[in-house]
Amino acid sequence: MTLLQVMADSDREQVLLRTTDVATIAAELAPHGVVLEQWDTVPLARDAGQDEVLAAYRSDVDKVSAEGGYKLVDVARIVPDDNNPEWPAIAKGAREKFLNEHTHDEDEVRFFVEGRGCFYLHFGDKVYAVVCEAGDLMSVPAGTTHWFDMGQRPEFCAIRFFQEEDGWVAGFTGDGIATRMPTLDELLVSA
Repeated sequence: MTLLQVMADSDREQVLLRTTDVATIAAELAPHGVVLEQWDTVPLARDAGQDEVLAAYRSDVDKVSAEGGYKLVDVARIVPDDNNPEWPAIAKGAREKFLNEHTHDEDEVRFFVEGRGCFYLHFGDKVYAVVCEAGDLMSVPAGTTHWFDMGQRPEFCAIRFFQEEDGWVAGFTGDGIATRMPTLDELLVSA
C-alpha cells in the first residue's frame, strides 16, 4: 500500500496527516516539486535481470528519460537470501547506507518494480514519510533533504534514473533526524 504520513520534525507522535489515497498523496507532495505517479506493473520472474526489467518498462523508461534529461538508467534489486549466512550483514549494510539525511545534486527518480521502500522528505518543520510499493514512480527534486529506509528485511527492485554518473553522490547534512522518526517497519505496523 502506498502511504503518506506527515509528522512534525520535532515530535514523531505528532501525526499531521496519514493517508493511502494516492491522489491526496500526490497533491500533498506537488507543492514541494515531488512527483508521485503510478504505472501498471508487468509480471516478471523474481530473478529478472536488468535487461529484462528495462525491456518490460521500455516505453515508460524512455518517456521519463526524455522528459527529465536522464542519460543513465539502471536497476537495483535486493532480495532476501536466507541460505547465505552473510545476508543479514549485507541487508544491514545496504539499509544503513541510505538512513542518514542527505541531499543530491540531481533529482532522485525511482520506479518500484517490486517490493517497497520509504522516502522521508524533510520540508521546513515537517517530515513526509512516503511508502512506495510496486507500481509507484517517485521523483524527488535535487537539493531536497531526505533519507530512504528499505526496512529490516529489504526486498525490492527499482529502476533508477540519473542525469550524470556522479550526480547521485549524497551530501550528508549531519542531522540525526532519521533516528527520531518511525522506521519503514514501524510505519507498516501501524497501518
